[in-house]
Amino acid sequence: MEERQDNSTHINDVDHVYYTSKIYSLGDAAGKNLWVDETEGGRWTVLGFLSNTHRHVERVKLSFSFPFYGHLLKEVTVATGGFIYTGDIIHQMLTATQYIAPLMANFDPSRSKNSTVFYRDNGTALVVQWNRIYLQDNISAGTFTFQATLHADGRIVFAYKEIPVNISDISSENHPVKVGLSDAFVVLHEMEQIPNVRRRTIYEYHRVNIPKSKISSSTAVEMLPLPTCLQFSSCSSCVASQTGFNCSWCSRLQRCSSGFDRYRQEWVDLGCPERRDVRCLPLADIRNSSSHSLTNTSTPAAATWTLQRTSNMTPTSLTKTSTTTHQSSLSRENKSSAQQATSTSTDAENTESRGESHSGFLVCTVIIVIVVLVAAFLVSIYMYRHPTSSVSIFLMERRPTYWPILKFRRGSGRPSYTEVEAPGQDREGTVVIDLKQFFFLSDRRESEQKEGFVVPDQRERVLGSENS
Repeated sequence: MEERQDNSTHINDVDHVYYTSKIYSLGDAAGKNLWVDETEGGRWTVLGFLSNTHRHVERVKLSFSFPFYGHLLKEVTVATGGFIYTGDIIHQMLTATQYIAPLMANFDPSRSKNSTVFYRDNGTALVVQWNRIYLQDNISAGTFTFQATLHADGRIVFAYKEIPVNISDISSENHPVKVGLSDAFVVLHEMEQIPNVRRRTIYEYHRVNIPKSKISSSTAVEMLPLPTCLQFSSCSSCVASQTGFNCSWCSRLQRCSSGFDRYRQEWVDLGCPERRDVRCLPLADIRNSSSHSLTNTSTPAAATWTLQRTSNMTPTSLTKTSTTTHQSSLSRENKSSAQQATSTSTDAENTESRGESHSGFLVCTVIIVIVVLVAAFLVSIYMYRHPTSSVSIFLMERRPTYWPILKFRRGSGRPSYTEVEAPGQDREGTVVIDLKQFFFLSDRRESEQKEGFVVPDQRERVLGSENS
């Protein structure tokens, strides 16, 4: 951590491996400039539903691609609880991971008509503002007003206009209290209890925690993205990268990665390398040089063969009789007529065969559809008359409303996050969420790459599970 003093104000620069954070304290001019005034030009959109509810979220589509931990996002999810959810899968524990949290707490905009949640997208930045909102379990604390700005270059800014109390004093009994970032990857596991059904588990691989004691009115936090493996699109640039990560190139995916990002399962399933492959550079050079040499050697050989063939040809006599010329021309005309007749008959045969195959395909498709519909109808009748049969019970156990995997919904416009971490679990640890909504913690170790921060140890871990 570096601290530098400028005009009696402190700006703390902290390296978090994926981001570098700068905390602008009270009275700093640069921090005040990071606040986006809602009276400035631009169209602000009020999220009317969020402004009149508690513990709900709403999707917001971006007009630009926002890089988050190296992944390009085209939409985010704004929550009433003072944070932005960045995951693709909407579940009931959004406060656990994959968030951008200027001030995550138990806010309830429905407590006051003056409380609103609105945003502005100008094409290069998205500004989300929680305006004059109250804590659901402590209205007497006063109103909170703060912003989160997501820039197209990956910068993230937290700006605080009105923070009436010390954030460390806000209760986390009913809702986690966090300031920072988090990201995770999703892994699918086969479920032994239900065949052909896979369990979705979310693993947090990194988190940025901003000290709560540094946050107060008129302060700001700016987080600058650092290079990641995902930004490299070729093998040579990947293996030669110096990002602080162990970047490897996977030829099957045509992707550069450290193995710890949102594409983790795809990386492992295809057996992608877990270490640098320095052989990709010489292999590419050998491939190019070999193809070049083949081209150079084949050209003179072809020229020599053509020259020999031309020299061996007997010159045609210039004095031929008219009879011979006439006969040769007639023979050529006869040959061309025969060729045209043959090609015409061949085309007709091909067209006829294609028509027959096409009609046969249509007939087969119609028959298959009819058979499937009749079978489904008969099965439905059988299930209705025999509700306790093994077939009926098997299908009922797998009906969509019974599947626990559908607790994770994609594209839901205004879902709620009714479940949060239990009290006392809001501490440093690796978050693991499975379909049963369990919350696990694993040990966190200090990184050997940097100093002054804590990140998860990027190796496989044995994660304990809780039996219901």
